[in-house]
Amino acid sequence: MKIVLVIDQFDDANNGTTISARRFASALKAHGNEVRVIATGKPTDYKYAVRQMRFLPIVEHLITSQGMRLAIPNKHVFEKAAAWADVVHFMMPSPLAIMGLKHVERLGIPHTAAFHCQPENITFTLHMGNSKRANDFVYNRFRDTFFNRFTHIHCPSHMIANQLKEHGYTAQLHVISNGISPQYVYGRSPKEDWMSGMFNVLMVGRYAGEKRQDVLIDACAECRHKDEIQVILAGKGPLERKYRKLCQKLPNPAVMEFFEPARLLEILHMADLYVHTSDAEIEAMSCMEAFACGLVPVIADSPRSATPQFALDDRSLFPAGDSAALAEKIDWWIEHPREREEMGRRYGESARQYALERSIEQTEDMFRQAILETDKR
Repeated sequence: MKIVLVIDQFDDANNGTTISARRFASALKAHGNEVRVIATGKPTDYKYAVRQMRFLPIVEHLITSQGMRLAIPNKHVFEKAAAWADVVHFMMPSPLAIMGLKHVERLGIPHTAAFHCQPENITFTLHMGNSKRANDFVYNRFRDTFFNRFTHIHCPSHMIANQLKEHGYTAQLHVISNGISPQYVYGRSPKEDWMSGMFNVLMVGRYAGEKRQDVLIDACAECRHKDEIQVILAGKGPLERKYRKLCQKLPNPAVMEFFEPARLLEILHMADLYVHTSDAEIEAMSCMEAFACGLVPVIADSPRSATPQFALDDRSLFPAGDSAALAEKIDWWIEHPREREEMGRRYGESARQYALERSIEQTEDMFRQAILETDKR
């Protein structure tokens, strides 16, 4: 198949949607498909380049601090891409995608969408993340301006598919994991000097309101074993200054840094425990990659997060937002190294069901359905 992916930012792997899109494109190519993208950046043989939107400095900072860029719609680019494509797949409901969808519809090109942008990703940035009214408003805007014009939507989890059903989305919903790349496999490595002698608690994610790294920091400060713990917050984002200040209460300096994927993979094989504190999460690839490498996860049990589905028992769950309960879980895993080693192996085995290969096959089936339906019209 000839597949065009529409995503505002593709070049820099500094947010979850872009990372998933890049992995997705590579895997589709490996399956014998031809893949091109419509995105910002320099033109290449696989990219139809569009210009980046510019905003007032405060708005620009807000967007880029989330690891995102937005693109200026260009109808000529979409017409050129649509003339080549068998199917066009839209990764998020941005202005680029909303305008592009009109041209794809007009030209009669098969098209599908993915639901990667949870309303809470927006509302938490605006300090309204816990407002049901605000989140419902975003769900409804997404539905009416974009998603209800599709017949097929890729949902990375049952949790988000159920949310779309509850909010009146009418497309066929395909629950397909974003998939774990094959390099994320079980394995433990000797610690580097900066990690040795410490119990290394890792979390990967943007420093953003819905991710709740503050809960992890507070929990580690409350642990009985706090003097042994080194917190590693892999990421970047608008709350970095706040979290650096909060980390000052920890007995040991926290490591706060954005790591490239290859380097992060090395750290995953050296850390002792993975903690995922997010209140809202569509799937959490970072958590999946961590337990695929053999790290036991401790996950916030939030109704707006799909991540609790990965917990193999209650020792890997804590009430969302409860730092005292999380501290107890961390202490328990520190005090029970044999159980941690055994469960690490079990988590590594459980990751096989989320293999990227399987996800690609399911997504190809979705594309074929969309193409067949268009051909019959």
